[in-house]
Amino acid sequence: MPEEPRSLTLFRIFAARATAELQRLRAEAEVREREEKLSRLVGSAMDAIIELDHDLKVTLMNPAAEKAFRCVADQVIGQDFTRFLAKEDGEKLTILLKELQGRPEGHRYLWIPGGLRATRVDGNEFPAEATLSRSELQRESFYTLILRDVNERLEAEKKIHSLTVETEYLKEEIKALINFDEIIGQSEPLLQVLLDVEQVADTDATVLIFGETGTGKELIARAIHAISRRRHKPLIKVNCAAIPTTLMESEFFGHEQGAFTGATRRRDGRFTLADGGTIFLDEIGELPLDLQAKLLRVLQEGEFEPLGSSRTKKVDVRVLAATNRDLRQAVRGGDFREDLYYRLNVFPIQVPPLRDRGDDIALLASAFAKKFAQKMGRKIEPLSQESIQRLKAYNWPGNVRELQNVIERAMITSRDGRLNLDRALPETARNPVIEVTASFEEAPQRVLTVQELEELERNNLILALEATGWQVAGENGAARLLGMNPSTLSSRMKALKIKRSRQP
Repeated sequence: MPEEPRSLTLFRIFAARATAELQRLRAEAEVREREEKLSRLVGSAMDAIIELDHDLKVTLMNPAAEKAFRCVADQVIGQDFTRFLAKEDGEKLTILLKELQGRPEGHRYLWIPGGLRATRVDGNEFPAEATLSRSELQRESFYTLILRDVNERLEAEKKIHSLTVETEYLKEEIKALINFDEIIGQSEPLLQVLLDVEQVADTDATVLIFGETGTGKELIARAIHAISRRRHKPLIKVNCAAIPTTLMESEFFGHEQGAFTGATRRRDGRFTLADGGTIFLDEIGELPLDLQAKLLRVLQEGEFEPLGSSRTKKVDVRVLAATNRDLRQAVRGGDFREDLYYRLNVFPIQVPPLRDRGDDIALLASAFAKKFAQKMGRKIEPLSQESIQRLKAYNWPGNVRELQNVIERAMITSRDGRLNLDRALPETARNPVIEVTASFEEAPQRVLTVQELEELERNNLILALEATGWQVAGENGAARLLGMNPSTLSSRMKALKIKRSRQP
């Protein structure tokens, strides 16, 4: 085969080179186009994008990052990025970077749990959601950190929360106004309580409200707030007996994100919500000793630390507390701090039991009858003198709450527009044989036999059980009313052969 002319060989070489050069130029153009698209994409991104080398030095920063950190990219390129983070977050980023170094291709991306607290050039902090990814170029590792400032979202959430609190506050205000009308009566003991309310309301003094279960301690607390200088701020109620011990500190003082398992976000406590207003601590005697010390600090200094936070928070809160326990006895028994007792007991108010309020029983019964008649759409006749006397003759261990329940039951079973007290009153009030003497002063002054003492005890237990609907344990149980352990009450019921009789 004859050899190609030299000119043809040279032509083929130049053609191959030209083709290669065209391919190179085309590839470079594609790379430039992609880089321009990427640059436009990064430049127009709303999130802050920062490229870091393996030493966490800044190699690139997009305009959103410049805006977020209040800086110019040229000023920070080459600097250690951890200087723009809180110390613990800088350590967190270093650990995560090392974790990414060991990951295989396709798994070089992670979401940073809890985000990062970044610091602007002017020293102001801002919270940010964050992701970190790793890429390689010519065997060099680079890391892309994407930050999203969540301040605006948190502010929006805060406004939503504030509106929610305001809504709840308005509901409480409506409830307070409604409940204020339920402080019904003209008896001397009640008028003395209302005088105390009027005298203390316009001060910031701590008030400790004493009274048996069902006497209306919460109504008194609401009345104090409703006519106080703080009435336009929230009244926050906390039932100390209803909150699990493990959650009490968080409920009272709030917590930071990650403070404990399940704390996925920061949450304000009841004292923060009550700032500027009033907090009502119901069943204060049930507060654990460890939390009593922290409550004492709030009362004395007006400050606390949320759970999981080292930052002290100051609040301006008026404290009203209530209990049906003898706190002095609790102090002697070591269940309640003496210093806290005296700090709470600045202005004590003793709410009288219903049995000491005389003609208030008839007024309350009539008011409850009217309320339930409207609610059930029924017409009811006024209470007869016989019905009033029957109500007055009963001892009312459950106080106003028990009277309200009795009237509601009587309304449900009423016939021909007349309240049916026969089934509504507890068995002890229907059967005079088992009525107990109201007080030792009225009892015969003689020594009782063992059998008579047992009968007296039996009747007293039945009174308490009837008043609480035969509920032995719990906040509204007979054991709490009697001041004994539920197991002790159950044992005495068995020993005295006390069983609930069927309703007729």
